[in-house]
Amino acid sequence: MFPVLVAVAGLAIVIIAFMVLMGRKKDGKSRRVRGKDAIIRNVTKRLSQNPRDPRALQEVGDVYYREESWSDAMKTYEILVEMGGKPEIDDFEANMRYGISALKLNMVNEAYKGLSSARALRQDNFEVNYNLGYLEFQRKNYEKAIQLLDQARKQDPESSAALRYLGHSLFRVKRAKEAMNYIRRAIDLMPDDKESLFTLAECYYEANQADQALRLFNHMRADPLMGPQACLFSGTINLEQHQEDAAVQDFEIGLKHQNIKGDILAELRYKLAQVYLSKNDIGKALPLLKLIQTENPQYKDVGMLIDKYQELNASRNLQIYLMAPSADFMALCRKIVMTYFPRAKTKITNISVHKNEWADIQAEVDTPKWSDTIMFRFIRTQGSIGELIVRDFHSHLKEVKAGKGICITVGSFTEEAKRYTEARLIDLIEKDRLSAILNAVDTKAAAIAAPRKR
Repeated sequence: MFPVLVAVAGLAIVIIAFMVLMGRKKDGKSRRVRGKDAIIRNVTKRLSQNPRDPRALQEVGDVYYREESWSDAMKTYEILVEMGGKPEIDDFEANMRYGISALKLNMVNEAYKGLSSARALRQDNFEVNYNLGYLEFQRKNYEKAIQLLDQARKQDPESSAALRYLGHSLFRVKRAKEAMNYIRRAIDLMPDDKESLFTLAECYYEANQADQALRLFNHMRADPLMGPQACLFSGTINLEQHQEDAAVQDFEIGLKHQNIKGDILAELRYKLAQVYLSKNDIGKALPLLKLIQTENPQYKDVGMLIDKYQELNASRNLQIYLMAPSADFMALCRKIVMTYFPRAKTKITNISVHKNEWADIQAEVDTPKWSDTIMFRFIRTQGSIGELIVRDFHSHLKEVKAGKGICITVGSFTEEAKRYTEARLIDLIEKDRLSAILNAVDTKAAAIAAPRKR
């Protein structure tokens, strides 16, 4: 009882101040002010006689609510909610207006409490269903939000806000095709809603309508707020459609924006670096990867990529061995075969390629001390090479009656593979020895060619 009396007394003081303020309004509003003054004077008199006069509280609450004096309105309706259950009090209206006033003041818990109580009394009110649905959306309770916002939409089919949040909620529960219908209608009513336009593009993307999505994302690439993420989506779609040059343009446009969110910035750099790597442009990819590592050392596989491609960037032949098209790779392998045995006459007699995994080169080698058929296998994968591949190579040696086999990898061989070759005429060459060969092969090839030129 005492807290209520204190609150009512405080309310009466506010009312008096409100009366003074209203008396100072401009002349053009004098008639409306006099009407409000009359209400306030009457209410003040009644509350001084009975601080718990429900009708007086409702009247002054209505004035505050309509004038959007949210703090005073909330305090007034809070008293009425506490006094609820009396025949003179409209409990539904008191709870609804208490909840909406709290929502306007960003007091989410109080708003949820008031609106939930109001909906328990009546479920057919647009304001209650919409605002409670909006709160559920903010709390990420999307299924509840959909139920409430759909009811609000049925009660007011032209409410852009209800359509908007219903569409956004549907998108977040992976119902993109349903979501886009409502979002399109919301955009028709609110053409400047860029967030909804972006979400519509996401809906198209999720619904496998890539061309429509790309059109919208491209439209938003220059937007200061949505632009970086729109560029990221545009570039991703272009990559999926094998349009690498268009993807590079998208990512570069995205990186020109200011104040990009950290996660978007990292992903733009990462995907642009990936495109450069696919185009064998390591020199452009590495600086991007290093920027990511500086800001986020644990981002995806950036550390591993830097270690790998820094080494490649320092060795053109290693780049060719791992990344170049098949024709360039084979030219390098032929050069290695021709220079592998010093002071030897080497003639390549056969070349075979197994997909893009390895190449076999057969050569007749004649040295001052011996002559024989030698088979080379060049393996392009960087992982650990096991016994099965070495066994296959040994079988191939027997088929062509080669005297010796040389198996070369840019990775390493397992212990099982090494044990298998101990009693067989197969040399295993791992990354360290291959790197030395690659570093020297051009010089050796030039030395062999020089006498021919003379």
